[in-house]
Amino acid sequence: MLKKSKSAYWLYFLGAYVIIQFIWWGYHLIQLSSHIPQEDAQLSKRVGMVFGEGAVFLFILIFGIFRIRKSITKELAFQQQQQNFLLTVTHELKTPIAALKLYIQTLQKHHLSEDKKEKILSGALQENERLSQLIENILNASRAENKQFTIQKQPTNLVGLIATIKERYQSRYHHELIEVKGPDELMANVDPLMLDTILVNLIENAIKYGGIHQQISIQIEKLNRVVTIKIADQGPGIIPNERAHIFEKFYRIGSEETRKQAGSGLGLYIVAEYVQLHNGQIRYIENKPSGSIFELILPI
Repeated sequence: MLKKSKSAYWLYFLGAYVIIQFIWWGYHLIQLSSHIPQEDAQLSKRVGMVFGEGAVFLFILIFGIFRIRKSITKELAFQQQQQNFLLTVTHELKTPIAALKLYIQTLQKHHLSEDKKEKILSGALQENERLSQLIENILNASRAENKQFTIQKQPTNLVGLIATIKERYQSRYHHELIEVKGPDELMANVDPLMLDTILVNLIENAIKYGGIHQQISIQIEKLNRVVTIKIADQGPGIIPNERAHIFEKFYRIGSEETRKQAGSGLGLYIVAEYVQLHNGQIRYIENKPSGSIFELILPI
């Protein structure tokens, strides 16, 4: 956590000072009221009113200080997430750039067989895809935060769109990473670019935590005027106390000291924003015996 700002300490100091002063004035008021003759009912009533109003004001003051403290704590936590994001993104950008540079230098300096060239080019394309995805997520998160998106819905074959994404990953990893279950065709009125981004971010999230040697399952179902898409992986899953925060901007699972997975904390935030633009829902379900299921519900 970041160190508390000076304004926060001043708030605590002033709040404590005002509360102590209220208690001190109350103490003196009690002393003064003890000297009031019992028969002076009008003055006793006024003293009671002062006590009552003072108690209400003190309660409001304490409640206000608590709310401001909560807001400051939340802001400090958000600033910490932003700082971690900048550090992570710097590292995430440098890694694929350095890898691409190494691949190109290897091709320039060595006479390699066609098989080795193919392998190096494949690796370079993977790093380029990784770099493009990160930059796209940063741009999309900025647009989402500034409400700069205009959804462009059109009739789209969801099965065909998912098949295209599947082929993309199969070409990248050279094996059938994704298994698709559902009808041969399913039309829906969606923004195809946004839906592509939603599905790619969910798949990338599954790969990040489960690895490329697992089987990722995508199940498509239609019920009345709603389509459900479930993306299931066989990774470690998400512990219960983390699940409520996974769609928040910059949020990443685990502590900064022990986290092993890379990531910017933007993927699921973008997913949630795009799903909301479609008037849909996205939720996490625990996969059994291990892993995660993200259930996407869209009106069609």
